[in-house]
Amino acid sequence: MSAAPASSRAAAGTPLIDARDLEKIYSSGDVQVHALRGVSLSVAAGEMLAIKGSSGSGKSTLMNVLGCLDRPTRGRYWLAGEEIGCLGRDRLADIRNRLLGFVFQNFQLLPRTSARENVELPLLYAGVAAKARRQRAEAALARVGLADRAGHQPNQLSGGQQQRVAIARALVNDPKLIFADEPTGNLDSRTSAEILRLFEELGAAGITVLLVTHEREIAAVADRVIEMRDGEIIADRRRASRRSTREDA
Repeated sequence: MSAAPASSRAAAGTPLIDARDLEKIYSSGDVQVHALRGVSLSVAAGEMLAIKGSSGSGKSTLMNVLGCLDRPTRGRYWLAGEEIGCLGRDRLADIRNRLLGFVFQNFQLLPRTSARENVELPLLYAGVAAKARRQRAEAALARVGLADRAGHQPNQLSGGQQQRVAIARALVNDPKLIFADEPTGNLDSRTSAEILRLFEELGAAGITVLLVTHEREIAAVADRVIEMRDGEIIADRRRASRRSTREDA
């Protein structure tokens, strides 16, 4: 059966993420590594999803493909109703900047740049005027509880504060989807819990959050947990009561 065109797929009820039979093969000489093996996945807008697996399971490769950072070797992928595989580099960059936010384990902040200026970066790439950049960056920092740290450089911030700056940067363009790759990997247990509560708040506010992790405790905050092994999805568990619990709180 042929897939519906993008225009019809963008109708109400279309998944935010719709991936079909994704494969990713890396070649090194005569050796081929199958990082993804026929992965199919559908994610609704507003879901909080964890992709769990050990090192080498394919979870980071899948995030890179879904985040438009890499292309699959085979398979098809629609994001917000638009088929990604046929798009050029400039269009993919526009989608990443306009629809997606990224949070990484090592924060990836510019070292000699203030928190506010780090948060402004996606807006700078988008051509937003300086005054608006500053206002939106300060609002994003306030949203993650760092309004009073806007002028601080990363070396003046704790690990948890640096990760909050990274989350503010991911939020500043009002993305539909946030990817968080091992977002608590460099944090202690108390700070990790604070960051996870922040992701839960974002999920409760209707932002789609995709957590990539190898830790069971991190995955436990999600509405749905997908487990990967050897490039394949081996389990897909939904926790229907978790979102309703958050909404009733």
